[in-house]
This record gives sequence, structure tokens and C-alpha cells, in this order.
Amino acid sequence: MGFRHAKSFYRGEGGWSGRGVGWKHVRPMAQIITESMTDTTYETVLLGGMAALALILAAVGIYGVMSYVMARRTNEIGIRMALGAERRQIVGMVLRQGAAIIGIGILAGLAGATVGAKLMEGLLVGVKPIDPATYAGVAGMLATVALLACYLPARRAMRVDPMVALRYE
Repeated sequence: MGFRHAKSFYRGEGGWSGRGVGWKHVRPMAQIITESMTDTTYETVLLGGMAALALILAAVGIYGVMSYVMARRTNEIGIRMALGAERRQIVGMVLRQGAAIIGIGILAGLAGATVGAKLMEGLLVGVKPIDPATYAGVAGMLATVALLACYLPARRAMRVDPMVALRYE
């Protein structure tokens, strides 16, 4: 069946006229796929925005807590510096304490995510409920953001003049 026969079918000479077919609804397949995925794309962007907002809120919360802890420990930091502690030792002390808290939080979060993924396993079609690469990526990103939020108060603590810190409170 060549092109000639196709033209005859189109004109209605070959037994099928095409009358009653809505030609105005004929669209390219790419457009149909794009329109069918609009809701999914919107939901994905919305979910990503909420995840970014949660990450920012977590960073601000960690920064606030660490700033408060450093303000309460200004006197101790001043004594340590007056007794000869180097600034990098002070920063290291603060970052180690922050890293311990962050590590506990990340482990608890990973455990909760694993339990949640197992509970939702029936709803996930074609997706593995536990993906080590995703878990590692999320844990690494959270650890990086949290350590940065701890570093800023630590850097401020190392700039404290020991005499001012000893007179603090």
C-alpha cells in the first residue's frame, strides 16, 4: 500500500472517509506527553521547594542553638584561651560537639526514613524503598549544611578576646 492508496483513503475513496473524526484534536506526541506530565512536574517542583525550605529551617535552627550554646560558654572559652588554648582548638572543640549532635540526628533520621520506606513499600511501584545512594547523598548534604551552621558560631567564639570573655556575665 503506497502513498497513492493513503491519499485515496484520506479523500474517502478507499472505504473510509474520516468524516466525524475531530481533526482539531490532533497534536504532536511531545505536546500530549508534556500536558500529561504537567501535574507531576508541578508536584515535583513543589516537593523540591518544600525540601529546600526544610533544609534552610534546619540550618537556621542549628545555627541558633549553637549560637546560644556559644554565648553561654563565652566565659569557659575565655578561660581556655587565657590558659593557652589556640583558636583552632576552640573551633575544633565546638565542631566536634556539633558533629556529635549532628551524627545522632542523622542516624535517627535514617532509621526513621528506613522504617517509613518499609511501611510505604506497597505504594511504591517500580521504586526501591531503600536506596543507599539517596540515603548517603541526603545524609552528606545535611551533615555539610549542619557543620557549616556550627562553624559560624565557632568562628565567632574563637575571635573573643580572653579578657572580655572573663568579664562576661
